[in-house]
Amino acid sequence: MTTRAKLTVYSALATALAALCLTPLLTTKGWITHAYLVLAVVAAVGAGLRRTPFYRWTVPVGQLLVLAVLLLLGFASAAASWGGVLPGPESVRLLGRVLSHGLDDVRDYAIPAPPSAGLRLILVGSVGLIAIAVDTVAVTYRRSALAGLPLLALYSIGNGLAGDKGSWLWFAAAAAGYLVLLFAEGQDRVSRWGRVFRGTSRGGGEGGGLGGLGQSGRQVGVIALALALLLPAFLPRWSSGLVHSGSGTAAGKHGPGGISSLDPLVSLTSALPNPRGVELFTYRSESPVADRTYLRTGSLDAFDGTTWKRGSGDTVPFKGTFPPPEGLSNADLAEVKVDVRIGNQLEDALLPMPYPPKSVGLRDNDAWQLDPVTASLLPVKEKAIKGLSYSATGLDVPATAGQLRNVPPAPNRIREQYLSLPRDLPDLVKQKADAVTGRSRTAYDKAVALQEWFTGPDFTYDITNRSGTGGDAMADFLARRRGYCIHFASTMAAMARYLNIPARVALGFTPGNSKSGNVYSVTDAMYHAWPELYFEGYGWLRFEPTPTRGVQPSYADPVSTPATQPTTGPTALPEPSAAVKLPSANPDCDPKLRRMGECGDQKQHTADGGGQSWLLSGQTLSTVGVVVLLLALLLTPMIWRSLLRRRRLGPGGRRRPGGPGGPIELTDAQVLAAWDELIDSAWDLGIPPDESRTPRAAARRITEAAELDEVAAAAAGRVALATERVLYARAAHVTEPLAADVRTARAGLRAVAGRRGRIRALLLPASSAQLRWRISDGLLTARLAVRGRVARVAGAVTGPVRRLLTRRRPDGDGRS
Repeated sequence: MTTRAKLTVYSALATALAALCLTPLLTTKGWITHAYLVLAVVAAVGAGLRRTPFYRWTVPVGQLLVLAVLLLLGFASAAASWGGVLPGPESVRLLGRVLSHGLDDVRDYAIPAPPSAGLRLILVGSVGLIAIAVDTVAVTYRRSALAGLPLLALYSIGNGLAGDKGSWLWFAAAAAGYLVLLFAEGQDRVSRWGRVFRGTSRGGGEGGGLGGLGQSGRQVGVIALALALLLPAFLPRWSSGLVHSGSGTAAGKHGPGGISSLDPLVSLTSALPNPRGVELFTYRSESPVADRTYLRTGSLDAFDGTTWKRGSGDTVPFKGTFPPPEGLSNADLAEVKVDVRIGNQLEDALLPMPYPPKSVGLRDNDAWQLDPVTASLLPVKEKAIKGLSYSATGLDVPATAGQLRNVPPAPNRIREQYLSLPRDLPDLVKQKADAVTGRSRTAYDKAVALQEWFTGPDFTYDITNRSGTGGDAMADFLARRRGYCIHFASTMAAMARYLNIPARVALGFTPGNSKSGNVYSVTDAMYHAWPELYFEGYGWLRFEPTPTRGVQPSYADPVSTPATQPTTGPTALPEPSAAVKLPSANPDCDPKLRRMGECGDQKQHTADGGGQSWLLSGQTLSTVGVVVLLLALLLTPMIWRSLLRRRRLGPGGRRRPGGPGGPIELTDAQVLAAWDELIDSAWDLGIPPDESRTPRAAARRITEAAELDEVAAAAAGRVALATERVLYARAAHVTEPLAADVRTARAGLRAVAGRRGRIRALLLPASSAQLRWRISDGLLTARLAVRGRVARVAGAVTGPVRRLLTRRRPDGDGRS
């Protein structure tokens, strides 16, 4: 492997090792595989461009263009044009929207954040940019020491954001990759000084010249790395660092086993794929509907096609009470009061409370801010909710099917805000919404039809499905009909908006497990999402489309009784599947637990691996495969010709017996290889070979056709003369440096060929026709060999039979 190839591999390795410090930033690690694929392609493109005659600055430009195409294929392939394969202008606009959402996620989410498309785009793109910077500095411009700056920036930002999740292993990996890169370039620089004479040392005469210096350099590097890892253990620590989270609400941290996030969606996507059964909080309630009361933390009311998020960013100081519930005409309703005690496992989150909330009793109201649009309470200080005890009062909104069928239309303000949908909403979402609600006339009947369709036997609750609330995730969910609460809630909300029903996505917790004395326990497995639909006079009402989870409200039954009357039994369960196990019919099991599949001796089992698959989509992989195959076919002649030239003109030969100081004598094969290279070089540049001529006549023809200068013509003549000596003389004894002569003649040919001729000779060399001939000859030889072997096997099998038949054939007189 050449030094340039080594530097290419080691620079990519250094970037890959440094990128490991970014893995704690998201709840899943699948994005790192995508980043490594991008890194490998960028390095390969750089290696290919450095073999072309273009200027060095074109290498990073080409790598940046390839990186942009890879990001478009990986994150905006849904808007691909030109046959649905290649990215077009709409893909660029979609990628911009994904990047914008990612920047919003950086501001809104704590570490670890959910693997949203925007955040994965930022991480994969950052690794690709760092890879290009390292490759440009270390390989293209041969300044490996300066390549440590982008690597240091990547490590500093990643480890600083990771905070307590950072590890000394990430530093060791990044430093090791940088040292390997330095060793490779240092070995190349020392080798240019020549061989070092060592006298009569034990190494034996003349050594390699690099052993002592290389070994010393490696020892210095290893010692420096060891000191960097060990010294911090003996130095005093500072409470602040390069990246300090401060006391704002945007920096969330958690201890072992805890959940951390200021956005409920983060906690939901983090906890549900791998629930640990950790108790987050308990609450006490004397209300008759306590076992059916959801504790809501917030809602997502803005949908832009990529994700659901909070549309309102304005908050006001909390004074202990809430504004009147939106759309509720009767505020004199039964109250639902809960006394909540938060444990140590929930450190940063919005405040759980019944909806619609009426009041909350807190020790310090100044520690919380109110979002008046979503009726949510956001903490001002870090870890404000940890260990908190408070009382919350909500309202129990009574409603029946008949009442909801006759509500007036929503006001224009509500419709404008909660009916907006992106223009690129998948057609599958619209088609299914129309098909399911085709016979329904009122908004209520359409909502119930959607809920019954989702909770029917066609859908399966499966927490191993990839996360996401955008249009692509909805289409994938509807096609596979497998997912968990966020898929059911976000899809039903989008369908409701399409059907002109104001809707949003609420997040929080399902009713807790009953313990004793009207006390309920809420674990991390009870994170939940559900749609809220607006009905004028009743405000925002909860629906439950997720099968086997939560409790359906009584008004969601078309023949329901008023909501204040307790339900008489659990909701019917769907058919059992691989992801949902039907619980046993334990008579002592709570109806809600039976619906969640947590009754009986066997608990629900699902496959591990949640969150996000590291595999790219089939369309992206097929597109990348086609592009790589086309590039390989186009570059095969160039690569084959380059390798053949290197083999022909490489070092070799044998020394004269007269002593080590004598000239190098070339073998006959090396002389003929040099002649072949001269003929092929002329062929590539437009002078085809003429095998009817002698070597000197052929060299004269090349010189005249190309109008070579005296130096190049003399070099070609020396190669021709050496070739004739090998072909016709009894002993050739060629000692001339024919490789240098071939290069001189080739340079003369290239000088008169022009730029277009040189590019054609590089990319599509005419002499590569020999490769096709060799492949054809090889196939013919293989076919003849197989045919001969088949004939021999057939003869071996049929020979004894023929001989037996010959013996038994009767003679002319009738004897056999």
